[in-house]
Parts: sequence; C-alpha cells; structure tokens
Amino acid sequence: MADQISPASERETPTIDPRTGEPLPEATPAATIIVFRQLPGGGAPELLMVERSAQMVFAGGAVVFPGGRVDPDDHALAATMDHALEPDDAAARIAAIRETIEETGLGLGFIGPPERDALASARAAMHGGAVFSDVVRTAGWQFDLSALTPFTRWRPPFNRHRVFDTRFFIAQCDGHDHIIEVDETENRHLFWATAAEALAMAQEGKVKLIFPTRRNLERLAQFGSIGEALDHIARYPSQMIMPYIEDRDGQPHLCIDEDLGYPVTSEPITSAMRG
Repeated sequence: MADQISPASERETPTIDPRTGEPLPEATPAATIIVFRQLPGGGAPELLMVERSAQMVFAGGAVVFPGGRVDPDDHALAATMDHALEPDDAAARIAAIRETIEETGLGLGFIGPPERDALASARAAMHGGAVFSDVVRTAGWQFDLSALTPFTRWRPPFNRHRVFDTRFFIAQCDGHDHIIEVDETENRHLFWATAAEALAMAQEGKVKLIFPTRRNLERLAQFGSIGEALDHIARYPSQMIMPYIEDRDGQPHLCIDEDLGYPVTSEPITSAMRG
C-alpha cells in the first residue's frame, strides 16, 4: 500500500539490459508473498490471491499475490535486526510481510504468530498512516525472515514510467486464528485457490492475470506441496527475469528465458496483459 520512494542508495547502480547492454529505466523495488495453504484432505496447496481495484493504475482489475513497494522504513527496520541477509533482501522480506498484513490481515514471518486483535490493531494503524517499525515496536513482535524463501524476481522493462523490480517469496500458512479479509483500498476481493484453479478461472474469463502472474501460476501448478516447491527452488534459484518481445512465426511474442523453471516461456503479445 505504501507509495514512498526508496532511498537513493538503492538506485545508484543502474540495471543493464543483458540483450542490448544499455541501462534500463529506474525501477521501484517491490515484494510479494506467495502464501501456501495445505488442506487437511491433501491435494495441491491453495494460494492466497487478491483482486486489485479496477481503478488502480498498475494491474487494475487483475488478480495478484499480496505485496507492494519497499519503503524506506522497511530498510530502516531491517537495519535494526540481526540477520545474515543482504540488506535489500531483508528489507524486501519485511515489505512483503507488512503488505500482506495490510492487504489481507494475515501475519506471516514472525517468531510466534501474532494474536488476532494485535494484527487487527496494527492493520488499522497502518491504514491510518502509522509506519510499520513503530507498529512492530509497540506490539513487541520479532521476525523470522527465514520463513520466507526467495522464489523469483521479475523486472518487466516495458513501461518506462512505471517499472517494478519485484521479489517473490513463498511461505507456508500454518494454523492461525487471523481474520483474513480484503483491505478494500487497493484491492476489492481475496480468495484461496490452487494454481490450477486460478488458471482455469482466467481461461473462463472470471479473473484477469498479468503476464508475470500467469507464468508464476503455471510454474506453481507443478507442485503438490510447499516441499516440492522448495525442492524445485533448489534446482532453479531465484534470479532476475526481464521479459522481452520476439517475433515467432511472424507474430510478436512476449517471452522469458528458458531454463528458469517455467513450463511456459512465451505468449502472443496480443493476449498478454502487461499491467
């Protein structure tokens, strides 16, 4: 939900387009959590997804995973913690945790699950303008950033005025008593669905999927559990993905590189929703 711009220190080194060797437009750091929920009866895990308000400039009306921009306060909070992570990685994990609370009410990535009332109060305070670090200190919460595992990182380069560098993490949602409900600010609906179910909903025209979300759901549909996802990540560690346009059989396609763990790596540009 936060709209603050990240510190200048994060923007000093430009990202180079590996295909052209030219600097890419400046990107806004962002982070999201793909939340896994294993049902007692077995079967493919469900994922927590939110439908963005149609009025949002980026991905308006699309279904995405909870997340948003990385704030300066996320970096400041990460700097007070004892961890072995690279600073931008730690700040992104905190941002993903914060945004998931704001957008869904679900608290992940803590040592000891926060109480329902404390989460509700924290969410209301942040919606009222409180910064997360103050909320965390007041609640006495401690983080377990290892509960979030890097899954992938996307930096679509097409819209030069709105470029996001988004880190995707996966996390397991164990038993909790949190009230999970949509924030009704940036998003209008939330739901649990398996990756295959979400893809089927898109095929039937019930939901919209932007290109990165569709490709990630196709990848996630390969897993019958979060354990299988973690095994897959060990073979295909998170790395930067920058889609590109390429003509194939006389038709422009939006593509990503092969050998990154994705079963589908291209889509005709006419059908690809880019946000």
